[in-house]
Amino acid sequence: MTLQLDLDSPLMQPDFSFGIATAAFQIEGANTADGRCESIWDKFCQLEGKVLNGDDGSMACDHYHLWREDIDLIESLGVDSYRLSIAWPRIINDIDGSVNASGLAFYDNIINQLNARNIKVFVTLYHWDLPQYLEDHGGWLNRDTVHAFVHYAEIISQHFQQRIYSYCTFNEPWCSAYLGYQYGVHAPGHKSRKMGLQAAHHLLLAHGLAVPVIRRHCGGAQVGIVLNFTPGDSASDSQEDLRATQIYNDYNSHWFIQPLMQGSYPSSIVQLYAEDQPVIEASDLADINVSIDFLGVNFYTRAVVATPASNADELFQLVPQADAEHTDIGWEIHPAALYKLLTELNRMYNLPPIYITENGAACDDHIVDGQIDDQQRCRYLQQHLLAVEQAVQEGVVIKGYFAWSLMDNFEWAEGYSKRFGIVYVDYKSQKRTLKKSAHSYRNLLNSRVFIKN
Repeated sequence: MTLQLDLDSPLMQPDFSFGIATAAFQIEGANTADGRCESIWDKFCQLEGKVLNGDDGSMACDHYHLWREDIDLIESLGVDSYRLSIAWPRIINDIDGSVNASGLAFYDNIINQLNARNIKVFVTLYHWDLPQYLEDHGGWLNRDTVHAFVHYAEIISQHFQQRIYSYCTFNEPWCSAYLGYQYGVHAPGHKSRKMGLQAAHHLLLAHGLAVPVIRRHCGGAQVGIVLNFTPGDSASDSQEDLRATQIYNDYNSHWFIQPLMQGSYPSSIVQLYAEDQPVIEASDLADINVSIDFLGVNFYTRAVVATPASNADELFQLVPQADAEHTDIGWEIHPAALYKLLTELNRMYNLPPIYITENGAACDDHIVDGQIDDQQRCRYLQQHLLAVEQAVQEGVVIKGYFAWSLMDNFEWAEGYSKRFGIVYVDYKSQKRTLKKSAHSYRNLLNSRVFIKN
């Protein structure tokens, strides 16, 4: 199938951005080049059994050396925006705060080229790759890391200023905090609810303290944050399942968005997990509740939630949907959940404009006669674009959509086993091949009849 939207769709208008997204550790490789220091993910990949097949990010897509060709590729897709992340370990390469000029120069080249081609630059300052020297002193459990991030944000914003169109402080603090410090499946690999909640608080505080610093240097550039949502639907209408679903959503969604929008944490989680609450200083919640120019929403799937058995450790459990369609990573395809999420958030909070900063599917892609016919991904993108369109038509202010991802890459604990790209990467040759979804995405963007700026 091909991606299609009506020409009068709000998504086809000049003020709606279409983009593509990547993250530094997932594509760059060259993890010891030009003064880059070790990150928590470099360390995590060395631990036996943590990453599938023992994969690591030392080569990835070799974007560090192939960035020129990759920018040509981005431009060929017809997108007007590109979302990338800057690797903190390339910028501040020692605990004394010294700045690595080679790291800045690498991103100078990329950002200058994108600007020259009229592609808006959306930069994420932190996409999970904390310098290991900070983790050695406690990482996101240590309040000093909050101030280290603010210092890093100042270096980046002072250097690039308005060459960056949009600054995102953090990508998916849920993943950094819960997967990294509570569940142990991401770097640095800790397993403690108390650690997870404390890390979450420090990540949000670092965001809040960095926003005014970035604004001081960047004038008209946008500043915001990106949250991931896997909204929970109740498995039944029983009071027990509805209550479990509310706890799930409070813990996984509202713990992150409510302090940003309202300056408070969900009372249900504060009460239910009283012994695991983070250390919060007097001004912290006011600092987190800083005004932002946009909220990034990353969405892939939903959860179906039920009350657990009476002796369970958790207060909710997830119910597999065996009869539903799933992607290759095992996530249910349920685009109606994106529409429901966007409209519910819009009712609950006084939101800034939204960007859909990640949306995509891992599919079982193979090259056949030089082509990759990824029909499932095409259907997925089409269905979710229609869900976004429906939300906009009902009054949700959404300014853009970024497909995840530009190309296949290092998929964290899954290594190179899962392919999210609309461009296929042969990791041995580093050859890039456009999939059917890339051709279809390009055709959709080229069908917009207005003259792009």
